[in-house]
Amino acid sequence: MIDAVRDLVTRVLALVGFDPGWLAWATPVSLLTLLGTLLLLPVLVARLPQDYFFREHRPPVPHTGHWLLRYTLLVAKNLVGLVLLVAGLAMMVLPGPGVVTVLGSFALLNLPGKYHLERWLVSRPQVRAAITLMRERAGRPPLHLP
Repeated sequence: MIDAVRDLVTRVLALVGFDPGWLAWATPVSLLTLLGTLLLLPVLVARLPQDYFFREHRPPVPHTGHWLLRYTLLVAKNLVGLVLLVAGLAMMVLPGPGVVTVLGSFALLNLPGKYHLERWLVSRPQVRAAITLMRERAGRPPLHLP
């Protein structure tokens, strides 16, 4: 049975032009991404200020520290976001949490209109309920949502 599944996966990957050797490293990376997301998401949601999504526009962050360090970290953050975006898109056809990884990549990337997209996303009833549950488990008050 396992050999039949392996042969099927190999044939499908060969059909779309992927080397089956990809699965040897893509599967552990996908599982680590899923585990990291499951562990970090509740922590990050609990650390959000209560009025994070309530404002129409995100307040500017005051610039502190040396400009070179600030821009180096900004470039590094966006590069990690880009790598996660590519990995998430690959996981749409490979094993792994593709949608979650793509959403995580958007959190890191600096994109125009991102804050409005985040506000729209958290206003969905299922997302709102999940955020409220994560904050309750962390002993934090619910977010003021639009």
